[in-house]
Amino acid sequence: MSRQNITLLTLTVIAAGVVGAHRAVGYGGAQASAQGQKVMGVSQCPAVAGEAVGLVSSGTAVVESGAAFDVGQSLIVDSQGRAIPSIGALALAAGAVAVTSSAANGAILHGGEMPEYVFADALQAASKAGEFVEILLRR
Repeated sequence: MSRQNITLLTLTVIAAGVVGAHRAVGYGGAQASAQGQKVMGVSQCPAVAGEAVGLVSSGTAVVESGAAFDVGQSLIVDSQGRAIPSIGALALAAGAVAVTSSAANGAILHGGEMPEYVFADALQAASKAGEFVEILLRR
């Protein structure tokens, strides 16, 4: 159970609702509410709507686990803003065709978001939900 972190960048936002301590917060200022959503950072303390809350956005942060995971595992958020292991590796969609031509030169890849946003890597293991562990935030 970690209570240490090395913050490289803290961003302050106005909470758009109740935000729990050590939970992931989205770009609109609300605690993450959809599994795999893109997040801005991890809250340092609780807040209610309209209050300023500091988010660790770069460096390491202490986050609450939503499931068990191992050290080094890629993490996404659950529907409560807690860290859970990534669901899986990317793969070709059913019916898709792999392109092996060097002539494509990357032109087949277009913008858009991935199905899940990996926001961090575990620096400590969690044996169950509800533990506080240190993570390394990705950017």
